[in-house]
Amino acid sequence: MLEALAALSVDASSPDGAVSVSVNTDGVMTRLRVSEAVSRMSPAEIADTVMRTYQEAQQGSAKRSAELMAPIGNAGYITDRLRWRLGFTPSLQQEGETVTPSAAPVSRRPAAGADNVVLKDRSEEPAGPAEDEAPEPAESDDQYYEQGLRYRPSW
Repeated sequence: MLEALAALSVDASSPDGAVSVSVNTDGVMTRLRVSEAVSRMSPAEIADTVMRTYQEAQQGSAKRSAELMAPIGNAGYITDRLRWRLGFTPSLQQEGETVTPSAAPVSRRPAAGADNVVLKDRSEEPAGPAEDEAPEPAESDDQYYEQGLRYRPSW
């Protein structure tokens, strides 16, 4: 099963063949191909076609992964993620929405200097939660999964 999951790759193509996407067992895009047909499309149409095709490939990957994992049951975090991927809906361009590039390229790299510190020294800070923060009560795996699919902002 592990070998089959590691080797899993699902391909999807747009109906017009303009976009082809491959994803792995985790739903991560591993290949994107575009044909000459995209030259007749607007940037918004290209973006939507890529997202729709990616969604199709990702859902195919989730279905195939679930089939491979069926012998071990259908409860747990991994199968919760597969169910989420099956229901994934991409955010598409709004009618009339345009993307305008800025005049100057945007640099995400901070300026060099003494203040350019990657890691903050936290050696003097107390370990653990602040005194006014009460720790969350521990719950068993069964209790966690009985509550159904949920997301925390910290994830």
